[in-house]
Amino acid sequence: MKKHVLVTLAAIAGCSFVPSAFSADAQNMIAEETTSVTVMPDENCKTFYNANNNKNWFIQLGAGIDIPYVENMLYKGDAKRRVQPNYQVGFGRWFSPYFAWRASASYRQLKWNGGNISKAKMGEADFDIMWDAFNSVMGVDAKRPVSVIPFVGIGVGYARGMKSDAINVYDDNGKPKKTSVTLPVSAGVQFRFRTCDYVDLFLEGRLGFFGDNFNNTVGGKPIDINATAIAGVSINLGPRSFKTYSPCDDLAYISGLNNEINSLRSDLAATGAALAEAESQLPCPEVTVVECPDPAPAPILATVRFALNSAVITPEEQVNVYNVAQHLKQNPDLAIVVRGYADKKTGTSNYNMKLSEQRAQAVADVLINNYGINPERLVLEAAGSDSQIYDTNNWNRIVIFIPVE
Repeated sequence: MKKHVLVTLAAIAGCSFVPSAFSADAQNMIAEETTSVTVMPDENCKTFYNANNNKNWFIQLGAGIDIPYVENMLYKGDAKRRVQPNYQVGFGRWFSPYFAWRASASYRQLKWNGGNISKAKMGEADFDIMWDAFNSVMGVDAKRPVSVIPFVGIGVGYARGMKSDAINVYDDNGKPKKTSVTLPVSAGVQFRFRTCDYVDLFLEGRLGFFGDNFNNTVGGKPIDINATAIAGVSINLGPRSFKTYSPCDDLAYISGLNNEINSLRSDLAATGAALAEAESQLPCPEVTVVECPDPAPAPILATVRFALNSAVITPEEQVNVYNVAQHLKQNPDLAIVVRGYADKKTGTSNYNMKLSEQRAQAVADVLINNYGINPERLVLEAAGSDSQIYDTNNWNRIVIFIPVE
């Protein structure tokens, strides 16, 4: 018989108390646990903004003028800049109160030189990052009447129909090029005037910096410049709005949590002191020895089922044979009856007797050969179909396991 000794550790520990010392410790614990806790956000609360999905989109339509600053090959007179119209359309989105992106396309006719006029037709696409300086410096205000918005951008320009006596860039055939492709960078500033939630007016100035082949005339300064001034309307697809959060919004809730925490800490300290006082009065108990009987072998619930007219163990049923083998290994003194059955609605009584014997033998072979079970621990029986252990007929194509008494 195995013996398990259960020792009441709490009682033994209670015997080691020194009441006066414990009383002092309890008082210190109460003083420590009742110290109040205060967790509050910084008084200078800052508001945080997040963009609302699918909001703060805008469309811009504008028109203005262009003035190119390029090489001049003059035949008479002084350089004269030629002012030409510019048309622009764009769209973008404010992804925070401070920053937006914008994609735009523009079309212009360029003219330059004071004597023999040079000219070209040009389209340009730009991608800009815009910064609302007033929101950044003076605080966010969606209804501010005037905003100053600097921006920088990159783009691609395509000019065609280039006509100029000064062209000195040639194509593969040795003829003056009439087209050019450039990748300008630009910077500018937009002044936005609010009229309502959905419509703003704007004035915008931009300087585009192009490579020297902007007008297919290379010489002089390595950078060509095009100055643009645009006036237009910005259509907001809904009022500008952003999700906001400030820790100060939750001051009342946080204060309530602080009070609740301090109350719980006080209750916990009082309960701990009362428990310590009660434990200090406990007598030292005797050690109790409890004898536990050896556990009886667990019943074998596994079965192995077979297909019609078959003594072959299917892969699905192999796991049940494995479970029986593990049970036998964990209980080395246990012997079992391996009893086979057949269903009575198929086959004769003599045939079913042989089939049930084959089924029992097939299971025993796996236990012996695959899992090393001693054959002396197995008693094979064939029950045939004269007796049926289940009401459902096809359930009786089975091998069951019964512990030997």
